Order: sequence, then C-alpha cells, then structure tokens
Amino acid sequence: MVESNYDILGIVEGTTEKEIRDAFRRLALQYHSDRGGENEQFIKIKQAYEDLKIGKKYPETDIEKIKNSRVYSDESEADVRRKNQILGQQLSKEMKTAEEWAAAHNRANSTGTRLFGSKTLGEIELERKANGALSIKGNFMAGSLTYDGPITMQGSITSPSWTREFQTNIHLTKGDFKFFDPVENKYKIENGAQITVDNGNVVVGNIFGRKFRVEDPDGKVGVYKILEHRTSISAPNGKIIAENVVNTVSLDADTVIVLNVEDDVRISAREVLFYGGKLTYDSVIKLKEGGSIRFFENFSIQGLSGDAKIELENGKKIRLFDLKTKKIKDLADEFVPNKENYTNDATMVGHGFTITYDMLNNLSKKPTKKQKSGWASRFGFSKN
Repeated sequence: MVESNYDILGIVEGTTEKEIRDAFRRLALQYHSDRGGENEQFIKIKQAYEDLKIGKKYPETDIEKIKNSRVYSDESEADVRRKNQILGQQLSKEMKTAEEWAAAHNRANSTGTRLFGSKTLGEIELERKANGALSIKGNFMAGSLTYDGPITMQGSITSPSWTREFQTNIHLTKGDFKFFDPVENKYKIENGAQITVDNGNVVVGNIFGRKFRVEDPDGKVGVYKILEHRTSISAPNGKIIAENVVNTVSLDADTVIVLNVEDDVRISAREVLFYGGKLTYDSVIKLKEGGSIRFFENFSIQGLSGDAKIELENGKKIRLFDLKTKKIKDLADEFVPNKENYTNDATMVGHGFTITYDMLNNLSKKPTKKQKSGWASRFGFSKN
C-alpha cells in the first residue's frame, strides 16, 4: 500500500494544523543530519509536511518527480515509455500485495476489506466476503492476480501498452468472474488484458483489443511495424457472455454468447450464440466437434462479412459467405428433417436456425428427396 503523508509523519487523517506542525518538529529533531539522523528520511519528512500544508495527501510518485524535474523537457516516446514503466512496476507490486492479502483471508476463511494503490496510481478496493467471493471496486490497470474463488468486479480492466512485463492477468482457479451490471455501467476489458477462469463462467461487457503502428526499430524511414495487444478471455469449462467484441480479441470457452463481433476476433467454442447483427472483418469462429452456431437477429445477414470464416476442429474452413447464401432447403435431409417449416428463401443465417458441426462438415451434400411445395412455401410463409 502506498504510504500517505500522514503515515510518514505518524499522524492520522483529520489532524489539526498545529498537530501536523508538532509532529514534523518532533521528527525533524530526531532525523536531522545535525543530530546524526538520516538525511534521506529527513527530506522525506520535510516534503510530507510541505505537502500537507497545501492539502496534498500523498507524496510525489516517480512519474510526478520526472515531470517536475528541471531536466524533463518534452513528451518523447522514450519519456512516455520510461514513465509508464515506472507506473506499471508500482501497480504490479500493489497487485502482488493484494493477491497475497486475498489468499491469506481465503486460507483463514475470514472477511476483510482493504484499499490498494493510491490517489495518484488509482485506488482499488478488495473485499473478501463470508461466502468466499472477492469483490473488486476500481479500475484494474496492470499486474497479475490469482484467486481461488469467484470474483465480482465493479470497474474496467486494461493493460499497459508499453510493456508485456506488467500485463494485466486475472486468473480464477474456481468460480465465476462477473462484472456488476456491465451494460448499464459500461465496464469494459481492453488493451491486451487476460482473464482465465478454470472452472466457471465469465460475464462481462464490451471487450476491446488494440493494434497500433510503430516506427521501424532499425530506423528505416517510412517503414512501420504493426504491434497488437490481443485481449484474451478463457473459460474452457464454462460460458463467456459479452456485449460487443472488437479489434484483436480472443474468446475461448465451451459456450460463447455475444452481441456483435468486429475486426480480427477469434472465437473458439462448442456452442456460439450471436444476438446482434455484426460478424465482420477477418473474424474467425473455431467450432469444436459436436458444436453449433446460431444467429438470432433476423437481419444479421446484412452485417455478416464474407471474409469471416468458420474453422472446424478437423481443419475444414467455411466462408461465412457460403452460409449466408446457402438455403435451408438445399441442405441434406438428415440435417433438417422438418424442412417444410422453412420458406424456400430461408438461409442458414438468422432466425435462430441451428447450424451444427456435422451440417458444416457436409455442406456440399445434397438433399435426397424433393421438397414438398405446398401453398405456404409457394407464397414465402412458414407453417409456424
């Protein structure tokens, strides 16, 4: 936990100006170099006293020191990287302490609440509840946290852009990971953060990755390199429920339930359910054997990109274009025994039609019997 200026002076928050001054004088006499004290500690005490006089609760961070230094002159990429490296290091240390604190309460089966971070770094509150769940309030920005139980999160999750060393990585060995009312609160996961839930579900809001262009490391003019921070969510034995999934994201679960998917998203699951109208831009669905895909939005065909693909576990690849143009009546009879319930123009995509793994694996197989042409199908209506 970051030490406040009150802690440095050995007093409590809300102390009067006279008590602050008396505390400083007492410590100054103890630590001043003229009395054989430690000069570094005296400087720290003096700065804490000066800060409290102007109402500043926490001492300067290394980032603030760099900004206020006389040698600091601009915001070059190197400067930003160096400052952010310091920030990531500090946050990672805080989260390591938080992890140890939560594990200790878990072992003792005790409850507790504690703040980690600071006003400067960003505060985050952890509460271990009587049922074993861990509540996190605040934005998780860097570092790792492993917990042996469910987590409820009130805040967003991101990861440092500048380094992989302090990448955000949350790991649950059991239980669910859930955002508290993510749609209404607009909580999000972004920028290369990773969440792994070994035996449970993940319920979150929007998920974003990040791609960005950097100059050639060898200094070649006009040459750039594309770097990516792929945000990854994994629940191999459970469900992932999310809203919009956009720009360099990977989802791996038994069941994935999403609204929209856009721009280089990889989904690996046994069951995939789409409730929105978009699946676009180089996205890939890796369907596990025995699985299925369903598009519930009636007009989802309008937002489905032809360059999106479905990959079966056996290696076969199907273009999404082939599905949104494939009519149900043209599928093999064993896959759709009730064809009379669908119109002649009904395609595989939309209206919640179940697209099975076996159906995709035998997409070129033709029907063996001629479809009956009753009055309902002739006029474009289904019997239900």
